[in-house]
Amino acid sequence: MLKVGLLGAGRIAGVHATAISGHPGSMLAAVSDINTSAAEKIAAQYGSEVRSTEAILGDSSIDAVLIATSTDTHSDLIEKASVAGKAVLCEKPVDLSLERARACQKAVAETRRPVMIGFNRRFDPNFAALKKAVDAGEIGKPELLSITSFDPAPPPVSYIKVSGGLFRDMMIHDFDMANFIMGAAPDTVTAVGSSIVDPEIGSAGDVDTAVVTLTYADGRIAVIKNSRRAVYGYDQRLELLGSEGLLQAQNMLENTVVKSTTQGVIGAKPTYFFLERYMPAYAAEWAAFVEAVNGGGSLPVTLDDGVAALAMAEAATISVKTGAPVSLASVSG
Repeated sequence: MLKVGLLGAGRIAGVHATAISGHPGSMLAAVSDINTSAAEKIAAQYGSEVRSTEAILGDSSIDAVLIATSTDTHSDLIEKASVAGKAVLCEKPVDLSLERARACQKAVAETRRPVMIGFNRRFDPNFAALKKAVDAGEIGKPELLSITSFDPAPPPVSYIKVSGGLFRDMMIHDFDMANFIMGAAPDTVTAVGSSIVDPEIGSAGDVDTAVVTLTYADGRIAVIKNSRRAVYGYDQRLELLGSEGLLQAQNMLENTVVKSTTQGVIGAKPTYFFLERYMPAYAAEWAAFVEAVNGGGSLPVTLDDGVAALAMAEAATISVKTGAPVSLASVSG
């Protein structure tokens, strides 16, 4: 039984608490958060204790920690947990600073402790099935990837100001998905972006609408589209054209009923938010982590993957400011 400490007690921590407690191979032993009442709520719901982060890291009976705190604490906590001998699953991104993330990468390598980054979309049943088909050669060589990721509404501007920007906060999932599907990082990153959903997002120094083009050494291309506003719901689609066919992963809908009349054909909207869309993915992500840690196997998503996606976010941030393509090698060090 994997005993787990949960660092953080916000919305996403609650999702992870459900996954930890729902898995037969793990138990939620303790929760910490600067908001004590939030930690107490999760602890009461799942029969665990409220403890300080230091107490959790210092408890040798706790095997692993799940880090769901604010992004600016991720690297520090990953390092401290690894030094303490814990296995780690940390929410994305590794850090807001690529330089700090690389330092974390180096420090963790010396501890030889397993660290997994929470790119939950890899574990979505639809995206995972598409990846399996790609690896089986069902459409030949992948040539053109298109990723659509639209949120139903923008977050508060107060969140935008501390998020690290759309590329590090939102599109980083899509950067990792591109690496996952294409099996390699791109050579160049070209980004365009604007603030047309909410002018206050622009005033905060961020964009809310963006398109990024990734180009690969062998000529392949990937295009990622992000928007903070899609009034019809949470739009999450993936399309991959290969030398011998096409693969598509469509939206999850509120229901599968389709009405056809003389007036037209009407179906349901996409599910409205990421919690409805990706709950099965969070459970599958945690199951993969438990299996790897308990079985001593390799992690399906690594700290290296997290740093690679952050490097792409850095390149996109530079590109949107300069209006020029950015070589990934120039930011990867």
